Amino acid sequence: MSVIETRLAELGLTLPQASAPAANYVPYVKTGNLVIVSGQITMLNGELKYLGHVGKDLTTEQAYAAAKLCGLNLIAQVKAACDGDLDRVKRVVRLGGFVSCTPDFVDHPKVINGASDLMAEVFGQAGHHARAAVGVASLPLGVSVEVEGMFEIE
Repeated sequence: MSVIETRLAELGLTLPQASAPAANYVPYVKTGNLVIVSGQITMLNGELKYLGHVGKDLTTEQAYAAAKLCGLNLIAQVKAACDGDLDRVKRVVRLGGFVSCTPDFVDHPKVINGASDLMAEVFGQAGHHARAAVGVASLPLGVSVEVEGMFEIE
């Protein structure tokens, strides 16, 4: 078992199956030593979770959990891009987080911390990254959070 797989197990985390794209795009692109992962939503075992707007239908804490699920889906895509070997990840370079929320909601960073905290827990120092956290009026399929990522690999 790889170092990262062991860490995931120690954290009690199971990666979901990497989802196939839902439209005319690919789930990730490898270029040089980078893997750019398309936006991952709150899909778990083929079922959408955490639907609605943060600040109306979901609390900040629920949205944090939604962002963490998006982060797990990101890691699953990176695993697929690395032919199953997460130890090839050298660095989480950047995350971009989108929060479907009410117009008066201002805690976007607290929500996207769900994905950011996960990366640090799983990848240690290599999990610290640049980031954007943005509020939007809606997201695909009515999900509350979407997160995209860029990873450096060996």
